[in-house]
Amino acid sequence: MTQALPPVTPQTRRGLFEHLQIDSRLLGMVGAFAVICLAFQLWTGFRAVGGGNPLAWLTGGRFLIPQNIFNIANQTVSVAIMATGMVFVIVTRHIDLSVGSILAVCSAVMGILQVWVLPQLMGLGIGNPAIAPIAIFAGLLTGTLIGALNGWLVGYQRIPAFIVTLGGLLIWRNVGWYITSGQTQGPLDANFLLFGGAGGTLYPTASWIAGLLATALAVWALFRGRANKARHGFPVKPLWAEGVIAGFVATAILGFVAIVNAYQVPPGRLTREFAARGETMPEGYSIGYGLPISVLVLVVVAFVMTVIARRMRLGRYIFATGGNPDAAELSGINTRLLTVKVFALMGFLCGLSAIVAQARLQNHANDIGTLDELRVIAAAVIGGTALSGGIGTIYGAILGAVIMQALQSGMAMVGVDSPFQNIVVGIVLALAVWIDIQYRKRKGARA
Repeated sequence: MTQALPPVTPQTRRGLFEHLQIDSRLLGMVGAFAVICLAFQLWTGFRAVGGGNPLAWLTGGRFLIPQNIFNIANQTVSVAIMATGMVFVIVTRHIDLSVGSILAVCSAVMGILQVWVLPQLMGLGIGNPAIAPIAIFAGLLTGTLIGALNGWLVGYQRIPAFIVTLGGLLIWRNVGWYITSGQTQGPLDANFLLFGGAGGTLYPTASWIAGLLATALAVWALFRGRANKARHGFPVKPLWAEGVIAGFVATAILGFVAIVNAYQVPPGRLTREFAARGETMPEGYSIGYGLPISVLVLVVVAFVMTVIARRMRLGRYIFATGGNPDAAELSGINTRLLTVKVFALMGFLCGLSAIVAQARLQNHANDIGTLDELRVIAAAVIGGTALSGGIGTIYGAILGAVIMQALQSGMAMVGVDSPFQNIVVGIVLALAVWIDIQYRKRKGARA
């Protein structure tokens, strides 16, 4: 007699998630992002169609079109880069309220170098290939030094990080104002503008190559991690579970590449590019933008920061210090020097974000980076970084930044006023902290 298969129960589904070993918080964030995208797609579709059924709203919406997804990705980069550094700052039980102002002063230094110092005082002609590297180096150095100063004041002088960085919020933006005499700096060097999204992309062929390489690297990292666990006797997921996760990662990467490749370069720009080369654009010619260089910068930052967090001694020291500062110091970790390193890294990432933000705006303006400290902290917290320290992930902070940008872009698209957008962001931040507290309470109760 054939035995019937057992029914699917909550325990069976729980066993499936246990096999996949996927953090429920991560699933929640992915689900929240999907709900936001679907809601704004339906909302914009309803506004465009003006009636009909939900299917017509879904197909007629303007939120999930290639152009908007390209813009969301491009606008997310600057905040996401800083959010990866904020994870380390918050994990060590500190806070940095000055990131937006550090970005502004780094942008001011790079702007004045490109517009006045290098071409006029030093005689480098327009388009000189040395202008962009010098400006970038100066911006990164400025951010790193300011961050190291913050870390020295916090770590060695024992001034609370809240006070140090609150003062920095007031100081550095106005230092930037004095550097530029309050004037907008532009036009910027053409090579520098390649970091600004639509101003610098890989186009479809190179984008597919980059996407395939990123997919191969991600899948290799998954299975290499599995092999390392097995070699040291740790429990590992079944092969089918690894395959499911690898398939999801590959679909996400290659799907994003397909979407940005579908966003077509305007014919007018193509005509100008052909004319600049002394050629005539063929009739009917079209090409997609492809991956923005700024997104590639974020991918590299995410990879490096993840390696630091999971594979390097610095990362182990950071999480050990955040988990128990006294025990970390007694175990021989120089927590004061570690604080300097963490804030210096945060400052470096502020300089890198200034490059991306300034190139996207195509000039330096005095209000660049305004309220970025709110967005960066919110992205890290929404991504699962505990304000009590010791817990946080790089991928969570990046996903938090994407959720924040999608929410703001969607509200702007449907005509929500800017003040109300900030109200919503504040509510989401408070809600994320409350959810984090409840999640950790239940997790502790189950343990």
